[in-house]
Order: sequence, then C-alpha cells, then structure tokens
Amino acid sequence: MSRSKLLLILLGTSLLAGCAADYLNNYDTMTLASGDSQKANQLLQTVDPYNPASNNTKIEGNGARSVGVVQKYKLPPSTSAPATNMTVNVGPSAATSAAN
Repeated sequence: MSRSKLLLILLGTSLLAGCAADYLNNYDTMTLASGDSQKANQLLQTVDPYNPASNNTKIEGNGARSVGVVQKYKLPPSTSAPATNMTVNVGPSAATSAAN
C-alpha cells in the first residue's frame, strides 16, 4: 500500500470519527418545554378539542331591529341638537404673529 492511500484512509477515518463523537454526546440538560408532558399528552389525546357551540351556524337575532340600526347608521337623525362652536388651541394666530 502506498503512502498516499494510507494517508487518505487515515484522514477519512479521522473525519468520520470526529463527526461520530459529536453525534454520540449525551447531555444532561433540561429544555424550556420540559415539565408540561402530562398536559401535552392530555391535549394530544383529546377527542374533540373544540367547543361544541362553535358548530352552531344559526345565530339568533332580531331582523327588524338590525335593519333599524343600519338605517340609523346610514341616515343619521335630522333632529339633532345644533352644533356649538368651540375654540381649541387659543394662542397667537399666524396673522398676528407675522404682524409683530
């Protein structure tokens, strides 16, 4: 066997041994999700996890009342109180500050 083949085999086995050593490490650490295994297993084995009332597609309501609300929204009542003038941010206006 030549030296180059021996060197190639030695290099290949050392690379594989390095990968295997890292792969076979066992760590005695805990993850953030540990401790909830009983609850997780219970949720996984739940037959029907949804609320039974969520299948109800018939939502009860008063149609006449709903139509009245929509019409009030589209056409506000005309008998509203007169608008009052209100002054906000009282201070020097641009015309008076330019004159000074």
